Amino acid sequence: MQVGVHLPSFTWPAGPANLRRDLAQVAQAVDALGFSKLSVMDHLWQIPMIGPPDQEMLEAYTTLGFLAANTQRVGLLAWVTSAVYRAPGLLAKAVTSLDILSGGRAWLGIGAGWYEDEAKGLGLGFAPVAERFERLEEALQICLQMWSGDDGPYRGRHYSLERTLSSPQPLSKPHPPVMIGGGGETKTLRLVAKYAQACNLFVGPDLRHKLDVLRRHCDEVGRDYDEVTKTVMGPLDPGPQGEKLAGLVASMRELASLGVSHYHGSVPEVASIRPLELLGERLVPEVAAL
Repeated sequence: MQVGVHLPSFTWPAGPANLRRDLAQVAQAVDALGFSKLSVMDHLWQIPMIGPPDQEMLEAYTTLGFLAANTQRVGLLAWVTSAVYRAPGLLAKAVTSLDILSGGRAWLGIGAGWYEDEAKGLGLGFAPVAERFERLEEALQICLQMWSGDDGPYRGRHYSLERTLSSPQPLSKPHPPVMIGGGGETKTLRLVAKYAQACNLFVGPDLRHKLDVLRRHCDEVGRDYDEVTKTVMGPLDPGPQGEKLAGLVASMRELASLGVSHYHGSVPEVASIRPLELLGERLVPEVAAL
């Protein structure tokens, strides 16, 4: 079982003037302590589940470039990119650039997008859900075509590219791994089976059922279910003195029995570094064998 750190908030005690310093320290700690991945949200306003929209938020791919410069080994990604916020050709170049400048550590985390107020507030547009999923699938096709070295045209229902040239190609081979976020049984998990190297689900009573649905989709498209890395997003709170670590280990042991191999979560008071140290020194090595 691998463990990753998610940064969903930049409302930190020292404020925006010190965010550059604090974010670099967090990234370096995550990198040094053995965590597998480090992610940020692809949001421009804070999301309602965490705080009011006017809390501090950084643009994802700019931030990931900064994180790449402050780390050496940890995987980097947006958890998850809104497929409708960027033209797919631009998105493919952004992830490629991150992969090159990080030495081959980029992932493409992607989903259909959901935060309507943010999208309309900043003039990004927000199509109905069916169209967003159509655009998500076309974005996946375009990224994979650009990463294949095929620079021919792409003709889709929503996107038309005259030449899908991408130079340089990513360092990750055959391409940066794709992780699709969400547990939608009809569309999202079908796209995982068809295009992705990983899925992301949430800890909860329906997790086993979601994995069964993914298995059926894999069977339908002729994909080996075991090729798909199963990740979950959940709480990652060690407690002030590490008193919650035993419960986290027990939860991860249960998840591992279902086939989950990556646990990803946000860490309370992450800017203080101490919670990361507790997790990295005691949790990460303990669950590595699960």
